[in-house]
Amino acid sequence: MKRVWRAMLVVASALGVVCVSWASDPLARLQDEHSYAQPERVRIRDLGLDLRVDFSSKQLSGTADLSLDWRDPAARELLLDTRDLDIVRVLGRSRDGGWRKLKFALDAADPVFGSKLSIAMRRQYDVVRIRYRTASSASGLQWLEPAMTAGGKHPFLFSQSQAIHARSWVPLQDTPSVRYTYSAHIETDAELMALMSADNMPDETRDGDYVFRMRQPIPSYLMAIAVGDLRFKAISERSGVWAEPATLESAVAEFADTERMIQTTEALYGPYRWERYDLLILPPSFPFGGMENPRLSFITPTVIVGDKSLVSLIAHELAHSWSGNLVTNASWKDIWLNEGFTSYVENRVVEALLGVEQAQMENVISQNGLKAEMQQLAASDQLLVLPALTGRDPDQALTDVAYVKGQWFLMFLEQRFGREAFDAFLRSYFDHFAFQSIHSGQFVDYLRAELMAREPEAISALELDAWLHEPGIPEFAVAATSARFAAVDVARSNFLNSKVTAAELPTTAWTTQEWVHFLEGLPSRMDGAQLVELDAAFSFTGTRNGELAQRWYPLTVRSGYFEARPAIAEFLKRIGRRKLIMPTYEALVDDPDGRGFARDVFAAARAGYHPITTASVEALLAPSEATGAP
Repeated sequence: MKRVWRAMLVVASALGVVCVSWASDPLARLQDEHSYAQPERVRIRDLGLDLRVDFSSKQLSGTADLSLDWRDPAARELLLDTRDLDIVRVLGRSRDGGWRKLKFALDAADPVFGSKLSIAMRRQYDVVRIRYRTASSASGLQWLEPAMTAGGKHPFLFSQSQAIHARSWVPLQDTPSVRYTYSAHIETDAELMALMSADNMPDETRDGDYVFRMRQPIPSYLMAIAVGDLRFKAISERSGVWAEPATLESAVAEFADTERMIQTTEALYGPYRWERYDLLILPPSFPFGGMENPRLSFITPTVIVGDKSLVSLIAHELAHSWSGNLVTNASWKDIWLNEGFTSYVENRVVEALLGVEQAQMENVISQNGLKAEMQQLAASDQLLVLPALTGRDPDQALTDVAYVKGQWFLMFLEQRFGREAFDAFLRSYFDHFAFQSIHSGQFVDYLRAELMAREPEAISALELDAWLHEPGIPEFAVAATSARFAAVDVARSNFLNSKVTAAELPTTAWTTQEWVHFLEGLPSRMDGAQLVELDAAFSFTGTRNGELAQRWYPLTVRSGYFEARPAIAEFLKRIGRRKLIMPTYEALVDDPDGRGFARDVFAAARAGYHPITTASVEALLAPSEATGAP
């Protein structure tokens, strides 16, 4: 079959077959179906926030000043995205510096996109000021009681704006196609520190009154705020860690190589353009592993395991400073431009700092995960260049396809053109599109001009189309391999075939990645005695390593290993990171004896979950509740 495929590629190349779905209508790829805004008519160029943080009411309140760049001389209306915002008043700044009241209308809320805010005006105002309040249930904000934090004494607030949650705490054009600079004045309780995705000062005085400025233009999903009992410790002159006092020292030790990561990425792909790169360690309820907010990546504490085995997450969030933050997908149907490139850069940084074997192991794990996930995805969701996500929440497009298939495609390009040539191409790509939002067609045009034109025999049009526009993984793709995983496979086989006991397995030098591969290769259901033996030897039940827990606990559920139930409950209540807890919830919901247990645990845990995590678990539990399943 591979020979037939190769013959087809040769014929296609000879005939000049080119599949470019965007060629007939390039504007369709730029259009963002998840925003009410009309950026072709008017764009926000700068945002000025003046907000008060009220923990008692769980609200932000104040004003947003939108400085506007009018593109259409005839336009007299500004359309903005909002979600559950209370709009109090809208003003326009007149030429004499005074403010004029403007008429506005807030549409009924769409369950996915929120409410369109329409502001009418007789002339084009350069600045529009909106006074508003957020809802206590804002989807992009999480308000934590003191008991939910590491210190247990002070409340905590943090945001998660990606993909379209910024509109729940700021009225704006909530689309990655619009980039703007911003400033902010934030007032909060005097004993708390406020931070934003902006110029946080390591020596900032803690007084409850803070001013920020972001001079590089960013899209709305990179707007971020956090308020809590936070302290800072430097890693280098331009990088350090913000965290609660109880977490600070362990985080600094775990992420001590951050400056080396910055230098490694710069050597590969050009200078870091955001001045500082700091890490904010959030409480365990943060729904993601990390969020690449510029200058201040938000990081889950679940990767602090004491041996630096999970620091590739930092490499990933740092890599976004080039791919995603610097060169951004114009809409969420092209999210692979953010995540695929970032995953590729991440792996190159891991290889440079931690070695080829580490990079290989992580590639095998991610590719295996992609193959498993694709079995559950519709064919249209397996494409890198997704069709319009009309009517769908863009969070649904955030699958391993964007991350891993995107990375795999770039690895394919590296293999065909050679690493030296591909590194030079990527560096020029980041320079060429710096601080721009683009679509897949723009990338392909640049690829053709800068690489394919110079080596036309390296790849064919049909191969390119297979990666971008066809479901699944192309048959000609080269899968990752790992010699260390081959040794793990032998050890696992010996245990399953009773050639060795669990205690006799050669695990002394195993890393987290090798343990993950060991667990992923176990049968989906196992004999209880085998699980008891493994648990006695390696203490999987109760592990503080979330990567192991998310694989061990579903196995125990499927195998009826009820001894793990108390630890499962503790894990699901303590952690809010979706990647880590959803596999266990899914296993419980699929098990008749586990559904009630899952509902009870969720009822106890949901107060500490982020709204994004809560929505995911509710959607999973809803079918069983609707059918009255026990």
